[in-house]
Amino acid sequence: MSPTPQTMLDEQAASRIVPNYVARRSVKTWVLIAVGLVAALALPWIIYPPVAMDIACWALFAIALDILLGYTGLLSFGHAAFWGGSAYVTGLVAVHLGVPFPLAVLAGALAAMLIALPVGFLSVRRAGIYFAMVTLAFAQMLFFVANQWRDVTGGENGLQSVPKTFFGIEAIETDSFYFYYAALPIIVLGMWMAWRIVHSPFGRVLVSIRDNVPRARALGYDVEKYKVAAFVLSAGLAGLAGGIFAISHGFVSLQEVNWTTSGKVVLITVLGGIGTLWGGIVGAVIIVILEDQLASSGFEGIGIITGAVFVTVVLLFRRGVWGTALHAVRTRRRKQE
Repeated sequence: MSPTPQTMLDEQAASRIVPNYVARRSVKTWVLIAVGLVAALALPWIIYPPVAMDIACWALFAIALDILLGYTGLLSFGHAAFWGGSAYVTGLVAVHLGVPFPLAVLAGALAAMLIALPVGFLSVRRAGIYFAMVTLAFAQMLFFVANQWRDVTGGENGLQSVPKTFFGIEAIETDSFYFYYAALPIIVLGMWMAWRIVHSPFGRVLVSIRDNVPRARALGYDVEKYKVAAFVLSAGLAGLAGGIFAISHGFVSLQEVNWTTSGKVVLITVLGGIGTLWGGIVGAVIIVILEDQLASSGFEGIGIITGAVFVTVVLLFRRGVWGTALHAVRTRRRKQE
């Protein structure tokens, strides 16, 4: 049946609307990225540079977790294993080999991915709370190894005097302000990699797995292999963040592989908004600055305040801070159209 004149007009109108929508969305995305980069560059001028570095590290850590939680539908309570495992490997490489810190961080990230491969292969066979508990169990095993292997990790004393070696440039190696700008490109690279992962065909498959596993299988996708790949990639990005965190502090402690670290990154991710990537950044800014301000004031019940903030956001803004703001903007735009 040949198309009617009205149908042809509708198709022509649609062909004009879609490119315009895509163009507007692309411009807004680039504007948002530009604002984010400017904010990142200005951050150490506004707050204490080590705190700014902590925000960047925790933001990347939360984004790494969001690849699993927000885009694959897997809640991991064991991501401290990759953050902390990378921190230890990064510290050991920096101390014993004396290589520039980007190479040490890369070694830590690769180690995190190697740890994640068997853990992910065994964990993805379960779902829901069972997956979360299996990842937590593996993380606690690594905590036990780090605590007992004192000759290597320092045990309860931690790994101390981790250098910020960077091609002999004294300003970067001794001043946290300049170190921030030397480490920031690695953080930005990690965030860009996360963005590419979730906006690629691979990322689309992860979303389909999150939404409907049986249908993804029916379409011919090997669900377990995709989950393992997402798990390993998430661990690698978490390892980048953990390695920079170790170099920034010049110290690695058992806290980095403790279950509380896994809980904190889940809190940050949910607080900002899962399935958004930007939510990890917003959540990290809120939690790290809040903890720093409370600690500076001498308040000891930091967990009470951060927990109360988390509960409040979950009850009032179930999509998280960034997710709720994004939903409100989209709803308003639909009403205007």
